[in-house]
Amino acid sequence: MNKPYSPLNSLEEGHWFKLICGASYQDLPTIRSLSLAYTLAGVDCIDVAADPAVITAAKEGIAAAQNRPDKPWLMVSLNDGEDPHFRKAEFNPERCPSNCPRPCESVCPANAIDHQGVIDQRCYGCGRCLPICPHQIIVARSYVSTPTAVAEFLQKTDIDAIEIHTQVGHLEDFKRLWREIQPWQNRLKLLAISCQDHLDLIDYLTALYETISPLSCPLIWQTDGRPMSGDLGKGTTHPAIKMAQKVIKSELPGYVQLAGGTNHHTVTKLNEMGLLKTQNGISGIAYGSYARTLLLPILEGLKSQIPLEHDSKFLQATVSKAYSLVGQLKSDFLTGRTSLALKRRGQPLTD
Repeated sequence: MNKPYSPLNSLEEGHWFKLICGASYQDLPTIRSLSLAYTLAGVDCIDVAADPAVITAAKEGIAAAQNRPDKPWLMVSLNDGEDPHFRKAEFNPERCPSNCPRPCESVCPANAIDHQGVIDQRCYGCGRCLPICPHQIIVARSYVSTPTAVAEFLQKTDIDAIEIHTQVGHLEDFKRLWREIQPWQNRLKLLAISCQDHLDLIDYLTALYETISPLSCPLIWQTDGRPMSGDLGKGTTHPAIKMAQKVIKSELPGYVQLAGGTNHHTVTKLNEMGLLKTQNGISGIAYGSYARTLLLPILEGLKSQIPLEHDSKFLQATVSKAYSLVGQLKSDFLTGRTSLALKRRGQPLTD
């Protein structure tokens, strides 16, 4: 007899799929549409900014997928210090010369730059515009979740999971943040810790594990190989895999999940290396910039103010495109469920 579906089953069986909307991304209509499309495509978790308006938009998108009874978990991202995921680009458009070729516009994956400057809600902090500006007038504005603000946020917000972004050297900052989170951990279905690679990575993760133990929910180690780069090319997935192998070898308790540079080549590479759906292998994959840019060209054609579920043509197109990514990891488990959800809406699933 097959187990009833749950995101935790996906972790245990090695086909966990997480959509990263972005720790700094606040484009509410797009977040709603992404959440709807990827929910119908079969994701296990949707990771969003710790912003009440963003959380509401994601929940509305999930709820709109009314024909999928097994809903994904909703996760919010927090940081214990300076982190590239928690920043926005900005510049004064009056300082931009009229004859500037504006390479920042073409390099921005979120279409967040126009002649009026940076569209704050769309910027998710990838930083690609910073070095390419001919006049070096673009700067990054960073922000950090204060522990007291986090405690107040958790008290008022109904979420399933938390992800803490940290870096080697942040142990005392992590501990301060964790002291505020710890009283609420029994409300969580999952805790994820995201870190970038470093020579002292395993020693640092070991110290983090000692800090959070005992933990009342499952734990994911997110190996953030090359942050916010999955849409750049095939090779970006390699640092995340290499880092994951290091964490797996350490035998730290918890599940290991890739992020940072993941794209259409990630599952193929993991299968070639025998690291997917095997004992002591990768438990799942998170997709961020690649998953979003995959759907953005379709969503941009959707009429303004029209919910995605009210346009059958665009809904079918976005779900099919989302499933082209989700299905790489989960096709054996979700083809029937996803097809049925769309069939009930009168829309077949196509590749």
